[in-house]
Amino acid sequence: METILTLNNLTKKYGPLTAVKNLSFTIHKGNVYGILGPNGSGKSTTLGMVLNVVNKTSGEYHWFDGKDSTHEALKQVGAIIEHPNFYPYMTARQNLALVCKIKGINSHKIEEKLEIVGLLDRKDSKFRTFSLGMKQRLAIASALLNDPEILILDEPTNGLDPQGIHQIREIIRRIASEGTTILLASHLLDEVEKVCTHVVIIRKGEKLYSGRVDEMNASHGFFELRASNLQKLESILVSHPSIGKVTNSEGLVTAILEEPMDAETMNSFLFENGIVLSYLNKRKESLEEQFLQLTNQTSH
Repeated sequence: METILTLNNLTKKYGPLTAVKNLSFTIHKGNVYGILGPNGSGKSTTLGMVLNVVNKTSGEYHWFDGKDSTHEALKQVGAIIEHPNFYPYMTARQNLALVCKIKGINSHKIEEKLEIVGLLDRKDSKFRTFSLGMKQRLAIASALLNDPEILILDEPTNGLDPQGIHQIREIIRRIASEGTTILLASHLLDEVEKVCTHVVIIRKGEKLYSGRVDEMNASHGFFELRASNLQKLESILVSHPSIGKVTNSEGLVTAILEEPMDAETMNSFLFENGIVLSYLNKRKESLEEQFLQLTNQTSH
């Protein structure tokens, strides 16, 4: 698989504060990656470092095969990491033409990019007449003008209304379906679930999880149980090879599964061991619960 970006132990310190700590991950061509974490977790700092606008403290990163300088490599990258700077009195097309001039790229693709973001019919409207969502879509069009290998977006739906959010997500899916790799930072689990194939979860600058989005929810679930003899119930559960952690909270015992098991099997196993259950419920942890557990933990 073709590599687009590699980070090795990337670290950024601001005095005593470590914003990003030993962050390592790799981005391969043709996928949509999300850097997911609460606000202040180091997402924007990470993007800033790889885009050469924030100086790294230590560690390494390289674009593509690492043979070109960062400056050269960034010519193949499209990025929106701050509020777009367009001239309010100029039209959408004039603003993009100026971007082409500044970047030294041909302006023949302006209409094609406006069409991708659904703004072709507004190409001659002045930027100041645009809604926030339209401004964001114009910024995406401008980042696509150089036909980048990868598009980088920092919180692309921040501040938008539900319709604006939906439109941006549809555009991201469309761009990805045409083969452009995408890296976006978001604090919204829902966003990453809907548009990304891969995710890197960070909290306080440290990586907690990296992998496919659909594997993030690969837990086997857990049982909630009640019985009259709780101590005996707990000791029998702990002895079962498929069960991991067992906890008791106010008479409700929770047994985390490390392998698949259905409720019937669990019930007969306990019955054979002299336990008659008064309550049995199998649950699967939602992605939301897992994410909150990951990002709220106070210590590792």
